Amino acid sequence: MTMLDPGAEDLPPIPSKRYFTIGEVGTLCCVKPHVLRYWEQEFPQLQPVKRRGNRRYYQRHEVELIRTIRRLLYIEGYTISGASNQLAVPERPSTESELSASDVNELVVELEKISTLLTAN
Repeated sequence: MTMLDPGAEDLPPIPSKRYFTIGEVGTLCCVKPHVLRYWEQEFPQLQPVKRRGNRRYYQRHEVELIRTIRRLLYIEGYTISGASNQLAVPERPSTESELSASDVNELVVELEKISTLLTAN
């Protein structure tokens, strides 16, 4: 899930490696480790791998998710509940592809003309 992040310009690039420690993720996302642990409880999509000693290891998609959560909370001003709802809603297609009522009416008229031509033959 790669989203354009308006606050990403101040965040460091994500290195190409398989797993990241909670400290590395905190640095990459400008979020303290205790906040990351709290977000794990609030956002069910965020589930880092836990290994010996209950150490957390995050994958790239989780780092990207954390950056999205950070943007929703800190930049766009959502509450935890609102951010969680935003993440649960699938992205809508752009409004450019949606038809207006007048466009639909024009299509109906055109289809009726075509139907009349086809039944006349």
